[in-house]
Amino acid sequence: MSVKQKRDYYQVLGVSRDADAAAIKRAYRKLAKAYHPDTNEGNHQAEERFKEVSEAYAVLSDEKKRKLYDQFGHAAFEGGEPDYEAYERARNARGGRGTWSSGPGGYQSYHFEGSGEDMDDILRNFFGGSAHGFSGDPFEGFRQGAFQGGSRGGAYGGFQGGSYSGFQGGSRNGSYGGFSSRGEDVRAEVEVTFEEAAFGGKKSIRLQGEDGSVRSYEVQIPAGIESGKTIRLKGKGMPGAGGGEAGDLLLKIQVGEKPGYRREGNDVYTTVKVPFTTAVFGGEVPIETLYGRVLCKIREGTQSGTKIRLRGKGIVSMKNPSVRGDQYAVVEIEVPRNLSPEEKQKLREFEQLQKKGGHSGRQGGGHAA
Repeated sequence: MSVKQKRDYYQVLGVSRDADAAAIKRAYRKLAKAYHPDTNEGNHQAEERFKEVSEAYAVLSDEKKRKLYDQFGHAAFEGGEPDYEAYERARNARGGRGTWSSGPGGYQSYHFEGSGEDMDDILRNFFGGSAHGFSGDPFEGFRQGAFQGGSRGGAYGGFQGGSYSGFQGGSRNGSYGGFSSRGEDVRAEVEVTFEEAAFGGKKSIRLQGEDGSVRSYEVQIPAGIESGKTIRLKGKGMPGAGGGEAGDLLLKIQVGEKPGYRREGNDVYTTVKVPFTTAVFGGEVPIETLYGRVLCKIREGTQSGTKIRLRGKGIVSMKNPSVRGDQYAVVEIEVPRNLSPEEKQKLREFEQLQKKGGHSGRQGGGHAA
């Protein structure tokens, strides 16, 4: 595609020339999704449109490249003739002087007659730096005071002294407009069960994009993950432009609830109902854990609200798989209901004995099995 055939990059993205970076980014994402090859298989026009959109975004999303494009248009990146009028305006604004000269085969050069400070000002306008910052191989031509054009067989973008990787390449070989840029990251939320977060493992998920397409992914859930943590799937985000690497898919984890369980860090809290008589006389009660049922000894006189600690029955640590939290079972004493007259009589006798004895019974606690 020649320079004359190229459309204005701002028109390609459908934004104004004073559009900010956010507006350019939004426009690109919308168009890239609409014309992406994955959703337009076999559609050559969509493929060309996608390349055109990617090429425009690669330039306009980069502040330095956009500044150069605004001054010279497509010629700045295609080895064609720069926009002399725009360059004259930039030069005159800094009080510089110079002349354009032509050589064999359309060779163009600009000879600066200003001071070293003039050169610094112009280069600073182009690249945010100075001539001294470019001393060395690719930009040797700048240090010699010449802005010289080249052909596709030599220096690209009108820069003498070798090719600069950011400016070389063509559109047909996958390098859109000669620039490459990394694709955007994509973010999504994924809910996992309480057990999946506790034990980890592979999980298949399906995500629907804004364009309606659905993709499946197999995700490795790390054991011990908490809500709010993020899993990164490298290279599963938006495709890069000009051969650049794809972005990543960032999955924010939301852990579901489990009835009867509450998590605090790596510790787990549950409740255990203890019969009234067991709390009075002591005994054993079963407690459910994430790792199965265990029997716990209940001391004589255990009170409601007592915490029974089950060591190592909590959640594994993501930082150290050999470390687990604990489970705390909070005792709830079951008050008997629907007592028979005889049972009620015995309890009244017990109550009288308590009053005569002047105490309310011994205090006790739970013991982990």
